[in-house]
Amino acid sequence: MPGWVPHGALHYLAHTETGAPIRALARQAGCHASTIMRQIRRIETRRDDPLVDAALRRLGAVRRALDCTAGPPAGKTATMTKPAAPLLDEDTFAAEALRVLRRLHEAGAILAVAEGMEKAVVLRETDTGPGARTAVVDSAVAQAMALKDWIAPGSTGRVTRYHITSAGRAALRRMLEEQGAAADGFAEDQTAFLGGPDAPAADLGVDADTAPRRGRYCLSESPLSTLARRRDKSGAPFLNEGLVHAGERLREDFELAQMGGEVTQNWDHFLTPGAKPSGRRDGVGAMAAAEARKRVADAMADLGPGLSDVVLRCCCYLEGLETTEKRLGWSARSGKIVLRIALMRLKRHYDETVGPGGPMIG
Repeated sequence: MPGWVPHGALHYLAHTETGAPIRALARQAGCHASTIMRQIRRIETRRDDPLVDAALRRLGAVRRALDCTAGPPAGKTATMTKPAAPLLDEDTFAAEALRVLRRLHEAGAILAVAEGMEKAVVLRETDTGPGARTAVVDSAVAQAMALKDWIAPGSTGRVTRYHITSAGRAALRRMLEEQGAAADGFAEDQTAFLGGPDAPAADLGVDADTAPRRGRYCLSESPLSTLARRRDKSGAPFLNEGLVHAGERLREDFELAQMGGEVTQNWDHFLTPGAKPSGRRDGVGAMAAAEARKRVADAMADLGPGLSDVVLRCCCYLEGLETTEKRLGWSARSGKIVLRIALMRLKRHYDETVGPGGPMIG
């Protein structure tokens, strides 16, 4: 079993699938039998959750397959069983969980799971209803997160809505701290992709002595969601839903481009007209990551220098507008205007390449 499976679920499977006595499990775990009993009862009561039930059925199939591989007891004949689907490995689950938990920590974010679907989606709810789709999640990842009690169901029905729990927030903080981020925010090191906030000053056009090392932002907010709540003189939102959707689409491509193995991308001349990014990526998802990098490169090339700078920093690096203005040497309160112009151009790029109102990349 992979390392992400909770101990309570392991004890539950050992007791229900293989008939292991509770006292034997307690001796093996070095605890009292009542502790194992409480763990088993708690897992059993959580089977009303469709994700938890699906996760246990998947793990149970793997456990039965392992028992068959070990061979039948003496005097019994082996029976043929259907091969169990492979489970998520620890590294893949950690990377996917970090991506999804960051999205779920944003204000108004929920995970929508439909019965029988292989994918779940993260939506950001607004006062007028569901807003932009911000992430696509594989069902196996969602099941593992539910089993670890990182997400909990709210409304149920044909579509079940999940929200992040306190355990999920604690896990997110722990993951970010392991990456060297502060507990009240995060500063993901993007040096290996597109230069990153720590890229050489010559590539970003800022003074290396005065440039801060990392950007920070509140986990429950992003620069776009903050601007979307502001109103202009006529009372309309400063950034409409279409512009926010375009920025989130770019951010999702940016995150997808960094998944599936180590990135050996050279983006030093990223904004040079006519330059084509080149790089190599190994492992599962290499083709999807390469396609995502190409989509980011095409969008940045269409925006050109200046507009691509502010979109890259605010949408992908999640820098605040004040930090972006200082790093780019702009006057105060000018960044939001340039950002809105850049998002208009970005939305036009997606409308021309994908089509108006097209779904986000998944």
